[in-house]
Amino acid sequence: MKSMFTKGALLLITLSGLSAQSEAGAIFLLIAPGARAGGMGESQVAIADDAYASYWNPAGLGFLKGTELGLMHVNWLPNLADDLYYDFFTMRHEIPNLGTVGGHLIYLGLGQQIRTDETGQNLGTFTSYMMAFAGSYSALLSKKSSFGLNVKVSYQHLAEQGAGAEKGKGTSTDFGFDIGYLRKDLLGSRLDFGATITNIGPKVSFIDPAQADPQPTNLTVGMNLKLLKSKYNRLNFSYDIQKILVASYPDMDWDGNGAIGGYDEYGHQSTKNADYNKEGKKEIAHTDPIYLAIFTSWVDDWLLGGDIDRSTSSGSNDRIIGGYDWQDNNNNGKIDLDEGEIVVAGADPANGLEYGDAGWGIYNQYGQKEVGSAKDRTIMNEVDQLVHHIGLEYWYSNYFALRTGYLYDKTGKIYNPTFGIGLRFAGYGFDFGYTSGPPGHPLTNTMRFSLGWEF
Repeated sequence: MKSMFTKGALLLITLSGLSAQSEAGAIFLLIAPGARAGGMGESQVAIADDAYASYWNPAGLGFLKGTELGLMHVNWLPNLADDLYYDFFTMRHEIPNLGTVGGHLIYLGLGQQIRTDETGQNLGTFTSYMMAFAGSYSALLSKKSSFGLNVKVSYQHLAEQGAGAEKGKGTSTDFGFDIGYLRKDLLGSRLDFGATITNIGPKVSFIDPAQADPQPTNLTVGMNLKLLKSKYNRLNFSYDIQKILVASYPDMDWDGNGAIGGYDEYGHQSTKNADYNKEGKKEIAHTDPIYLAIFTSWVDDWLLGGDIDRSTSSGSNDRIIGGYDWQDNNNNGKIDLDEGEIVVAGADPANGLEYGDAGWGIYNQYGQKEVGSAKDRTIMNEVDQLVHHIGLEYWYSNYFALRTGYLYDKTGKIYNPTFGIGLRFAGYGFDFGYTSGPPGHPLTNTMRFSLGWEF
């Protein structure tokens, strides 16, 4: 919405970077609730043994008896701003012979922001927030396995109206659902296994439906290994792997003709809606629909697509693949723009050369490789997209817990250790989770506090 957002836009950019999924919408749904999980590297899919299972794995609710309430508060991203906060409320209740119902409520407050017009004039302030509600149901499939389902509605309120000539409001209401499975006591009584697919639903749209983003559909599989299990001492090791099922493509030359688009969706050469190639394949940046992305998200950064258009200019050549040839002056095998690398003028597209001609360079005007970039992708591009959650939890009896963990997301540049403690007494519970990390990282020094009441 142009210049309407300051801190809110910055927050969304930060969240996108942290989750490595800037191509998805409603990414606040990926913020991990619960101080217990926060102290264990956010590894909970195969544990899910309290009311927070409504978020982590609704299948875990089926094993629980009685009623429980839970509440968490956190000052979110303290290194980014001082008025961002995240609240989470959850509950679950067993219905004998029918299963367990529950749900949770998420509220992310983005604080106060300044509204400006297209010329930068101050138009006052407004508040932004995001929230979601989920209803849960879980039942046992057998004594050791269960399934669960969430149905959710999310609402994002970024602004009351668009900026300038934009029509509509900066709000979005969306729905989706989650499914989960939990299997206990594999390999004797030592191992539990869990799996979820969350945030399944239609795309998230604000003012322009044509620019709608997919929901952050997320697959997580995990295990919980019971290393020590005695009367007074328990030690569990948990490990989750997370994969976002969003298939996203940048501007890309799928047909290898050296240009992005140039045709309409019917394969007719055009200057309007010219976002497709002659075969009708969309070449400008786009995402696959969810029914395809479930499969293509595993190979979209590896096997699918063509040469990438990395140009960031708005000139006439911003849809041309390559055309420039850069000299590696210091013979280090790469283009170093800050070390005086220069472009060979004879390969400039302005001189009349065309794609495929001798002398047509493989780089763009910024020294980035474009021609042949499809051949450089490997399976490691997909492996790097996986997010790893590792946790260790020690319990003394049922009263006191010590926790530690680690978050590893190579693409999102998250390498954060976590720590936590837990207390339980007479049905009441208190948990504290702390996320450490390098100075200045948005997640560093994040502290989560959770309360629980079981009755």
